[in-house]
Amino acid sequence: MDDQELTSEELAVLALERRGWGSPGAKERAIREELGLAPVRYYQLLNALLDAPRALAHDPVTVNRLRRVRDVRREEREG
Repeated sequence: MDDQELTSEELAVLALERRGWGSPGAKERAIREELGLAPVRYYQLLNALLDAPRALAHDPVTVNRLRRVRDVRREEREG
């Protein structure tokens, strides 16, 4: 696979993150039903994607937004 190619699973994770969610329960349900993943596994994949240059190249708006959220949460935990 070329470094710029994302797997179908990675593309699905990014697509799910682009959607708006009315409640955390709705997102967790979609993770299980649409992707067939446990939420823990989903968030592991998502965090790895946020550090992948190919994900940034594919969807810079979503990846940068999620990186900012992750950074804020990290600072809150550490600070």
